[in-house]
Amino acid sequence: MVSQKGFDIFSDIINDLMKLNVQWVILGNGQPEYEDLFQTLAATFPKKISVYIGFNNELSHLIEAGSDIFLMPSLYEPCGLNQMYSLRYGTVPLVRKTGGLADTVLDWDEFKIRGDETGTGFTFSIYDGKELLKALKRAIKTFKNKNTWRKIQVNGMQRDYSWEHSGKEYLNLYNMALEKIKLASV
Repeated sequence: MVSQKGFDIFSDIINDLMKLNVQWVILGNGQPEYEDLFQTLAATFPKKISVYIGFNNELSHLIEAGSDIFLMPSLYEPCGLNQMYSLRYGTVPLVRKTGGLADTVLDWDEFKIRGDETGTGFTFSIYDGKELLKALKRAIKTFKNKNTWRKIQVNGMQRDYSWEHSGKEYLNLYNMALEKIKLASV
């Protein structure tokens, strides 16, 4: 629970988030102000938010696999693993478009507009609580259309970010480079 992971912009809009017809599960630890905030929210809204302060790898995967949406509004994220776990589990990620998050989560609305409907989640670009809230409201609205939601889930589950897949891509790139070197030396 640190600002870099988006907890600052999440806390900026906490009153708006608590008004949404959703339930929240928070797992983690970190900066005391965020731990305190979520423990207070859990006590204030016990039917709306559940908090586990600490690290629990097994529980984190169960939560992520059992959720409808996974929020990852990071300020920066060189790679990120959780969005890839979410995609694999069929949990639709909502991320800020940065680094590895931008590389792995394709915004549903952007790709629908392009006409190919290959989107795998929801994104926002500007690091701001209001932008996060707008993206979340888009996701919640889309969630109500079960056929569309299922399409987004399936799109995400079909993505392959495994090392086996990446390794084959690197090998192909390496072989292409070797071919260019051979052609240049002839």
